[in-house]
Amino acid sequence: MSKAKAKVKAKVKVRRATRKDIPALIKLNIAAYPVLADDNIVWGEAHLASHLRIFPQGQFVAEVRGKIVGAAATLVVDLGPDELRNHTWSGITDSGYFNNHDLDADTLYGADIYVHPEARGYGVGAALYEARRKLCRKLNKRRILAGGRLWNYKDHAADMSPQEYAEKVAAGELKDLVLSFQIREGFELRRVMPNYLHDPNSHNHASLIEWSNPDYNPEKSGARKVRVACVQYQMRELTSFAEFERQVGYFVDVAADSDADFVLFPELFTVQLLSMTKTKSPQEGIRQLAKYARRVVTLLRKLAIKHGVTIIGGSHPAKVGKEMRNICTVCMPDGSIAEQHKLHITPNERKWWGISGGHALPVIETPAAKIGVLICYDSEFPEAARHLADQGAEIIFVPFCTNDRQGYLRVRICSAARAVENQVYVALAGNVGNLPDVENMDVQYGQAAIFTPSDFMFSRDGIAAEADSNEETVLICDLDLDDLHEARAMGTVTPRIDRREDLFQLHASVAAPLPPAVDPIGPLGTQRDWSVEINPEGG
Repeated sequence: MSKAKAKVKAKVKVRRATRKDIPALIKLNIAAYPVLADDNIVWGEAHLASHLRIFPQGQFVAEVRGKIVGAAATLVVDLGPDELRNHTWSGITDSGYFNNHDLDADTLYGADIYVHPEARGYGVGAALYEARRKLCRKLNKRRILAGGRLWNYKDHAADMSPQEYAEKVAAGELKDLVLSFQIREGFELRRVMPNYLHDPNSHNHASLIEWSNPDYNPEKSGARKVRVACVQYQMRELTSFAEFERQVGYFVDVAADSDADFVLFPELFTVQLLSMTKTKSPQEGIRQLAKYARRVVTLLRKLAIKHGVTIIGGSHPAKVGKEMRNICTVCMPDGSIAEQHKLHITPNERKWWGISGGHALPVIETPAAKIGVLICYDSEFPEAARHLADQGAEIIFVPFCTNDRQGYLRVRICSAARAVENQVYVALAGNVGNLPDVENMDVQYGQAAIFTPSDFMFSRDGIAAEADSNEETVLICDLDLDDLHEARAMGTVTPRIDRREDLFQLHASVAAPLPPAVDPIGPLGTQRDWSVEINPEGG
């Protein structure tokens, strides 16, 4: 057995593809389909970048011990009234660019699954098909369709038609490398399509195969669902920044393994970095902590790209001009970032840390939903959440940091109220544990939770999920955005519609947000004080 085949005996890990994977995917596609590569019918960089831009959650890679050995490309299509009609690969995929992707349609279409030749037979393809089935269920799509190559038809072309060959394979009378596998994976042969793709093995034919989603709910066709992971983060002493990187990376990896769209960290979860240094006062401590701002942003951005998730990075102090701000960085899978500065500063923050409030409150467009961020105390001001809801926010993330139950309950109760008032989801994540040697951050109290409007289409008590208090964990929950919009339009109560704007109006004076940045060292560098030299080990 070759060395390469010995490797694939290890566990197959499927994750979302990212832009960083594109060079490896191009090489893999050529290795998987050398005959098609000769005719230049393989994925190029522009194709793969388009897939990730248009439908990132539908693009998967399979890894064995960190090496990509398989991949799947998927889109959602509307096939019209003649659903099982003949079509071509180029037509159904918009020449491979997926510009015809329609998330509201009911059919998940498998544009391609490709596995390295030396990894075939070890469960890579099965793992990718299972990822597609999970996605189909999550998105509440009616089925998966795909056009499959008739890999071994060339050996039987003299004796039978493509239709006869495919039927014999489906009946188990003949074996085909591709179609036999697809039948074992629960797909049914619907027809054979001519002129699907230039492929000598198949004589340009393809099987049209279908997997029906047993959990499909036609009343919620095209449902928009997102998965949120709230990290209930344990404060602990550190000896190096690398240790902090491993800890943060672990939680993002856990969330990504659960197919989360969003990962929320707590406010000031980076304060544990101060356990590596001795400071004389809280003011000196916050200045020391601000020196890590650039490295924290770079870490979160790298993890978002690697795992294909949107990370709401809690918050971290940073210099903006002459002011110290408490800033949440939102890092998206394509490498772009957005910021939310804490607006309302507590007396404690002003007294001990000299924090100043920000002036902008943007809605942030992410691949999965429109979101807003209210950092801890900001959640206690109804007008802030109302402004975000009026700008289209569907989920409001509240990273918090509280040191006692009373403080936590203020954030919790107000966040639940914001969900009801504005008919949005509100997700909370806080720190737990203690840092005995860090002034003003010695004790933490936290309980992650996700709140919903209180109506029949949501969970009982208006709580989608909540963690046990003061225990390190990750709270993971699915949220149905269609339920949210249904409640806004025709819920038991409709507070967004029934507002008395003749009596009360919200006049927001928040500043225009800074544009998202792709390079945290570029645009962000113009507004932050990066002049302090950063010690590789912190401090």
